[in-house]
Amino acid sequence: MTEIFTGSFTQQEPIPQDGIDAAMAVLQHGRLHRYNVVEGELSETALLEQEFAAQMGAKYCLAVASGGYALATALRAVGVKPGDAVLTNAFTLAPVPGAIASMGATPVFVGVTEDLVIDLDDLETKLPQSKVLMLSHMRGHLCDMDRLIAMCDAAGVKVIEDCAHTMGALWNGVPSGRQGIIGCYSTQTYKHVNSGEGGLFITDDEEIAARATILSGSYMLYERHLAAPGPEVFERVKYDTPNVSGRMDNLRAAILRPQLRELEAQAIRWNQRYDTVAVGLRDTPGLTQITRPDKARPVGSSIQFLLLDWSAKAVQEVITRCAARGVELKWFGGAEPAGFTSRYDSWRYAASTPMPKSDRILAGIVDMRLPLTFSLDDCALIARIIRAEVGAVWQSGAACD
Repeated sequence: MTEIFTGSFTQQEPIPQDGIDAAMAVLQHGRLHRYNVVEGELSETALLEQEFAAQMGAKYCLAVASGGYALATALRAVGVKPGDAVLTNAFTLAPVPGAIASMGATPVFVGVTEDLVIDLDDLETKLPQSKVLMLSHMRGHLCDMDRLIAMCDAAGVKVIEDCAHTMGALWNGVPSGRQGIIGCYSTQTYKHVNSGEGGLFITDDEEIAARATILSGSYMLYERHLAAPGPEVFERVKYDTPNVSGRMDNLRAAILRPQLRELEAQAIRWNQRYDTVAVGLRDTPGLTQITRPDKARPVGSSIQFLLLDWSAKAVQEVITRCAARGVELKWFGGAEPAGFTSRYDSWRYAASTPMPKSDRILAGIVDMRLPLTFSLDDCALIARIIRAEVGAVWQSGAACD
């Protein structure tokens, strides 16, 4: 009998009860705006920033409206201007080059390796083109951060880390987002904590933190922040930093605070699911698994594999066959953007030149979400289905047609 998976790839776990209770308290008092507090009250948003800064070991934290807003704010805060070049990954999601383009700056794409991380050899050749790297830890894959930071420091390039997929991940024991000058995180529903939409921004640089706070729309209410620099820093930058309002509200902050307290436990659960699928796919003919470095402790909320050098028709057949059995796969090799899948040559607002080595890898990337609503038995079943359908197409000889 053919096995079928009947679960949902987009169903999240419910918000924890203490998050629901905190949200209800905000709704009942009505002070949703982060600066709308009564005498002696600390807002949920200010408390979230204080707690996340401590959790990440950062001096300063700012809660904002989205991960993409955090990225654009980071670029403004480090001084990127229209016409500047900004280095970034060829393999990432559209909000990353979108943040760069929104500044009037120009993305310069850096290649991807078979481990789905930024190609450090390609980066080395392109470092002279920019003073900023927006590094996307796409799908939770961490490159050799020691080598990357050493290269960028030597070249005078500031590193902004896009940690939308690595909240809770570690490189050599250090939280992701703490190697660069700024770490940016997403709290959108499909990330590691869920407020529907939202973002967090951390840094140890006091002037960057002050500029980011003003950019977010602080209206000079600096004293209502608990994870911000002192007033003298704001005095230095307040007259030449625009307000580009993108604050987080107290309702979302209330929902997030309890989730962040459980982040480490959730990371363990995600990695159990990732490992179950990875073991189930091991040694599947025609399928290349992704190698992760020993220094990396990821958070496996999704899994990727490569169908390297397969024809587009054969990859699509695998996706169609898996879908018929209830397994939802996404393909980054399609000629047209579909849902969240797109490639550097899809973003026509950003000029690019072909990168044959990277194009070969991008053409073979297959992606799958691993929500925590899946049991380990679900994950084993999903792996069996993928293994069977990849094997069937491979054995038919269609992969290289």
